[in-house]
Amino acid sequence: MKDLTLMMIAAGGLLVGGFVHADHDMLHATLYKNPQCGCCEAHANHLREHGFTVDTEPTHEMPVLKQEHGVTREMAGCHTTVVDGYVVEGHVHAGLIHRLLEERPDVTGISLPGMPTGSPGMPGPKPEPLEVYTFDGEETALFGTQ
Repeated sequence: MKDLTLMMIAAGGLLVGGFVHADHDMLHATLYKNPQCGCCEAHANHLREHGFTVDTEPTHEMPVLKQEHGVTREMAGCHTTVVDGYVVEGHVHAGLIHRLLEERPDVTGISLPGMPTGSPGMPGPKPEPLEVYTFDGEETALFGTQ
């Protein structure tokens, strides 16, 4: 009976949250942000709610950090997150980050450029659709919408 109960809890978690992780399976992300930014903390919390452990690293050197991670001006978002070898730029929904990590495309990372309202961590109504791009050097391609 205990095994059946655990199986039902796990299945419920998959239906509600999309992913179930044991603590040892949680993905680690480092989110680099401007020290005064509050939306970055809100986005970090969104990632935590979706199976990531997140360290936030405040820095006044965001432009340099973005350049070092291959983020072009066109792909720049509010903050830069590094997770499992990929760069995630801006307020990308955790579901698309999980998709990136499952598919493992040969790119530097993904980006939701700018700071669109309604994206995870940004208050306000969500415009439809929010487009997320892959990037690698100067090349970009649509990865998905959120």
